[in-house]
Amino acid sequence: MAGQGTPATALLVRQKVAHSVHEYPHDPRAGSYGAEAANALGIDPTRCFKTLVAQVDGTLAVAVVPVSGALDLKALAAALGGKRAVMADPGLAERTTGYVRGGISPLAQRKRLPTVLDASAVAHPTVFVSAGRRGLEVELAPADLIRLTDATVAPIATD
Repeated sequence: MAGQGTPATALLVRQKVAHSVHEYPHDPRAGSYGAEAANALGIDPTRCFKTLVAQVDGTLAVAVVPVSGALDLKALAAALGGKRAVMADPGLAERTTGYVRGGISPLAQRKRLPTVLDASAVAHPTVFVSAGRRGLEVELAPADLIRLTDATVAPIATD
């Protein structure tokens, strides 16, 4: 699997976390990166999570929600003890995390941000998140994802 190294996969190897890397051909015309990943890998979209960057009361934060749903901004703000959340500017999200949109991993971001993982993740033995570039997903146990991102677990997704 040469050429797949990203900060996210390097972190998993360094921390000796059990994981699997799944590569698929990314279509630049895909409307939804997360739905594309779930479809290409043939996995249930409730197990495939997208990483979104938002601002809660002006502070950047990460929300990790199933690709089958959407982020509930009010719930995200509440989970972080804030009043109001809005989606972050995509350019700011890329600069802060060190990843490109559609390939933002919750793992090994350039700047560690407060992270909230949707509560539905813990119902699965493993979940899929971006491995740090478009066309690359990593599968790992939700407990490892929570530990490595120091995530708060809360119901932040809507159907």
